[in-house]
Order: sequence, then structure tokens, then C-alpha cells
Amino acid sequence: MKYNRLGNTGLFVSELGFGAMTFGENKGFQALGSLAQHEANTLVARAFEAGVNLFDTADRYALGESERFLGEALRNLQVPRESYLIATKAFGTMGEGPNDGGVSRGHLLDAAKNSLTRLGVDHIDLYQIHGFDPATPIEESLRALDDLVRQGYVRYIGVSNWAAWQIARGIGISERLGIERITSLQAYYSVAGRDIEREIAPLLESEGIGLLVWSPLAGGFLSGKQPRGAAAPDDSRRSVHAFPPFDEKRAYDAIDVMRPIAEAKQASIAQIALAWLLHQRVVTSVLIGAKRMDQLEENLGAANVTLAQDELIAIDGVSKLVAEYPGWMFEFWSQRRADQLAQSKR
Repeated sequence: MKYNRLGNTGLFVSELGFGAMTFGENKGFQALGSLAQHEANTLVARAFEAGVNLFDTADRYALGESERFLGEALRNLQVPRESYLIATKAFGTMGEGPNDGGVSRGHLLDAAKNSLTRLGVDHIDLYQIHGFDPATPIEESLRALDDLVRQGYVRYIGVSNWAAWQIARGIGISERLGIERITSLQAYYSVAGRDIEREIAPLLESEGIGLLVWSPLAGGFLSGKQPRGAAAPDDSRRSVHAFPPFDEKRAYDAIDVMRPIAEAKQASIAQIALAWLLHQRVVTSVLIGAKRMDQLEENLGAANVTLAQDELIAIDGVSKLVAEYPGWMFEFWSQRRADQLAQSKR
């Protein structure tokens, strides 16, 4: 297992992180997984044994059960608290009241306290805003997170599912106010969905922000087990809810390219899809989840898959985004200066 620096911090996280969304009773979303405590214990122990040190959850997952199960599973390891990192998130609606969701100061402070209690720890290593809240000024949310850091309840802060302009504005506000800076973004990224490459990925690289990837297999689609034109398998999450959305034709074309690569390496298509992400410079950690041990073992195996340059080029060629403005203008008008910079001593 490799460990990557999280953004511009001194914190190193495993290139594969463990996502605990499958823990607890996901009412209405059973296809995501509704694992019991003993199952969570086994999966967490195996992930930690394989070198995973980043464990991610959210208060909204199974309405807090995921946090409770993850906290107990980590305590059952009987290792020092500093041996693992806990990341959780707040934003989703947790009750019936008008202030039981979002990222207002009031909700964030309450949510953090409740997450600490459910997890059974005295601090959260990475506390993330789970979504953009149009009802709350960014300043309000960032000041609340800064207070949590200063009080010792949170070590680092991040966001999830934000647009590039929102992240940029948050960075500017933090610098202007002299408060805690956004460390990471958790976002959807996969061979089937490369949307973040337009605006978000360049921003992350420019500003030194880490990227944690969720749904790296596009909701299981990139396992390659669903034949072209066939319905999603009954035990697949996409049989219940086609999420995340993507262009299935292009995704099938990518699978067709990855299949012979997988066969040549005696790997699975899922492992090739995960390995492709691990080869992307902007990626800090890829969050893998599992409902069964065999799924976890397969995903962990991606850390041992190395893709050659020609294989990366082949996958990139079939899955890359269609050029849009101003991207194609950068290539047409700015590439000479970019090449000049690359050849210089900087």
C-alpha cells in the first residue's frame, strides 16, 4: 500500500481508503448494503491489515448507524488511535426540523458533536461538508469548521460535491479571514465519469487540494459484469437506482478496452478501472466499499496492478471527455507556452 500526502498538509493517507456507506440499515437503499456490526468488524480488520489507514463515513449514512458501526469496528482492532484516520461528513438531513440539515453554524456544531459520540472518539481527523448549501454563506460554514479545529475536535477540513468556483471561493475566504483552509475534496471520478477533469481537477492541482474519489467503479458498473444491452444484475445497486449517471455507451466502450488488459494481467476489469484512477496525478485516495469479503479483496488487489503507458493511453483514448470551450482553446492557444514551461528548469 502506498501513502500519499493529503493536499498541502503533512498528513499521509493510504492510496486506497475504506468507505463505510454499506454499514447499517440503509432503508430504501438496501442495494447499497445493510451490513451488521460483525460484518463491519471483519471488513474493517481486513482493510487495516492490508495497509488502509483512511476510513470514511458520513452522519447521513444509515442515519448514524454507519458511524457507530465504524467506530466500534476500529476500536475492536485494539491499535493506537493514531494508527488510523477517521473521515466523516455533515450536510444531509438528520431529522424533521428546519435546521436538521445543511451546513449552518448551528447544524455543523451539533452534527460534529453527534458524530464524535457515535464514533466514540475525541476527534475527527477529516471533517467534510457533504454538499453545497445554497442557504448558508460559505463564511459561516468555514468559521464553524475553524472553531472545531481550534477546539481540537477536528484536525483537517474538507468538502464534497462542490463545484470549482465554490472551492475557489472557499479558499479565498479562508485566506482573507486567516482561518482553516480546505484540505481536500471528495468527488465522483471514474473511467466512466471524468467530468471533474474540466474545471475541478486543474483547480485542485493549482491550489494543492487532495482528491478523495467516491464511487470509483461507477456504482459497480465498471466491474464489467453487466453485458451490453442487458439489465443491471438484481444484486447490483444500479438495479434499484442508476447512480451515478454517465454515458453507458462510452462506459461499455471503455470496458471493451480494459477487458483484454485485465486478461493479460490476470486481473479483473474492476481492478484495472481502480488502477487507472491510482495512476492519475490528481488522485490522493480512492475510496473502496464492499458488501462482501471477496469484493474487498478484489478492490484491495488494485493496489498491486501497474498499467503501462500504452495501456493508459488506450483507456484514456476511449474514455476522455469531448473537448469543450475553453479547454480546446487552451490546447490551441496556450500549449506552446505550457511545453516551454515543461522543458525549462522552472
